Amino acid sequence: MTSMLRDEAAGKRKRSPSPPTVNRHRGSVLLEKQIASQHNGNGKANGNGNGNGNGNGTMTEAGSAQAEFAKLLGSRSGGAYIPPARLRAMQAEAAKDKNSAEFQRLSWDALRKSINGLINKVNTSNIKHVVPELFGENLIRGKGLFARSIMRAQASSLPFTPIFAALVAIVNTKLPQVGELVLIRLISQFRRAYKRNDKTVCHATSTFIAHLCNQFVAHEILSLQILLLCLDRPTDDSIEVAVGFLREVGLFLSENSPKANNTVFERFRAVLHEGAISKRCQYMIEVLFQVRKDKYKDNPAIAEGLDLVEEEEQITHRITLDDELQVQESLNLFKVDPTFLENEDRYAEIKREILGDSEDEDGSGSDDDDSDDDGADGDVAPEKAGITDMTETNLINLRRTIYLTIMNSLNFEEAVHKLMKINIQEGREIELCNMVVECCSQERSYSNFYGLIGERFCKLNRVWTDNFQDAFQKYYDTIHRYETNKLRNIGRFFGHLLASDAISWAVLHVVHMNEEDTTSSSRIFVKIFMQEMMEEMGMGKLVERFKVADLRPAFTGMFPMNNPKNTRFAINYFTSIGLGKVTEDMRTYLQNAPKLLAAQHAAMKAAESSDSDSDSSDSSDLTSSESESESESESDLKVAASKRYDDRRNSPRRR
Repeated sequence: MTSMLRDEAAGKRKRSPSPPTVNRHRGSVLLEKQIASQHNGNGKANGNGNGNGNGNGTMTEAGSAQAEFAKLLGSRSGGAYIPPARLRAMQAEAAKDKNSAEFQRLSWDALRKSINGLINKVNTSNIKHVVPELFGENLIRGKGLFARSIMRAQASSLPFTPIFAALVAIVNTKLPQVGELVLIRLISQFRRAYKRNDKTVCHATSTFIAHLCNQFVAHEILSLQILLLCLDRPTDDSIEVAVGFLREVGLFLSENSPKANNTVFERFRAVLHEGAISKRCQYMIEVLFQVRKDKYKDNPAIAEGLDLVEEEEQITHRITLDDELQVQESLNLFKVDPTFLENEDRYAEIKREILGDSEDEDGSGSDDDDSDDDGADGDVAPEKAGITDMTETNLINLRRTIYLTIMNSLNFEEAVHKLMKINIQEGREIELCNMVVECCSQERSYSNFYGLIGERFCKLNRVWTDNFQDAFQKYYDTIHRYETNKLRNIGRFFGHLLASDAISWAVLHVVHMNEEDTTSSSRIFVKIFMQEMMEEMGMGKLVERFKVADLRPAFTGMFPMNNPKNTRFAINYFTSIGLGKVTEDMRTYLQNAPKLLAAQHAAMKAAESSDSDSDSSDSSDLTSSESESESESESDLKVAASKRYDDRRNSPRRR
């Protein structure tokens, strides 16, 4: 009996698996023995039986290390345990050939770990710092890894979905193919989960799609298709998914597609009246209607701090629920790239375009100092090839900074104080002036906030005055491009600058008030800024200012007095806009115009008659001189003929 129990225990020990640590230990021992035997064998082969070997021993050791490392990478579980020092040596050996499969596998693993780490640590406060690090990785090569990692992270932490959606939206602006792949995989996952009645996956995926719609990565048609699919044959699970989805995307749909949104809620109301669903789902629909009534105050489309993409940079993918989708699962797996180094160089250029040259400049600062010291003895320092930013990334960033600074200021003094702290490159001051004018034009009605900002800048430094004067000329020349509301705001802005003497009135030399040189837009613009000046200064001061002798040359085009037709046009224009008092000089000119014209005609006739008299005297002198010359020539001819006759008589005859 004891022997039977002993045999049974022995059999159990044979069948029971070994602990993982024991297996790893045994594997490492076997691997070390194998390495030792390979080294001994190589040594004998190379050294004719001696353990030391000849000069090829190092090459065989390197080759065996590389082969061992390749075998380690090729195994599915990562291979057996290798001491860290040995592993580092193997990695260094594999890294010598950057185009080898071993090095590519190392870089692939590093890329996967880096993307996972960045996605797992992103939150609202650090998303602006995570994005540059994320673009620092090769997202074109690892777009499959990015899509898989962000979908897993979102499914495991649904409250962070708005953050992940904002991250995808930012990446989508620079690399649209990455954002498109994430959206395609989400749609495919939703379709599979819906067919399998997997409510958990459906809810997580639809929530992600809803926030991508809020960020304008996905089109609203996709969200409407998901809602109609869930409400076509309503069940408790589909109603729960639809209610959760609509709570996230409802505000977006109500703003961008109100008719379709009303249709969806009518369908919810019909389902509620049918009573075919459970009480719990009926209560969920009633709560949804209350959320709609409260205007989604607890479910904003884009949370605070996550509206990071400008409207001009948004790229929306029109992918629908019925499209044939290419999920590209192969992008999740490692594959040897024969043009690995070329592709890495291409992405380095793309990364430089996205992130700018700030990192390169920071990193090369110490090198510049060293090169200055080394090159002090030489005659000419070698010039460095500069990189021209043709994408105007720095200009876009400057405009964004100015815009956000203006929008986040409570009053004009705070705005000016913050704007003065911005490091604006010399020669780019006009961009600040243009942004102030553009922000003013975007308002629904004119706000004196912007006029006070412009006035304060003009009175701080002459540079800003010159730039705002240049801006006036630019906007007057291109005012026909703006719609009426923007035109009105711009006109009142410059009217305030002129009324407050922030800019010189000499800028009005660009205005030529006649039928040929003006358009309807320019006439409206002049009307608005003139009326703004009249409201701030008063009619009396305005008329006196236009009569200042030093400024009169600048107003010759605005108040023309060189042509009665143009004068009459200007008088009618200013009278129609309520500024008839500024036309007194032109009216006086127009009344005296007939006398002036008669005097001019008389002067012209007198000039013509004097010219004709001088011409006649000149012609008489010319005819007399011609007759004298003709008589002289005739006498000369007679003398010459008589001389020839005498010569003939005196000459001897020929025989």
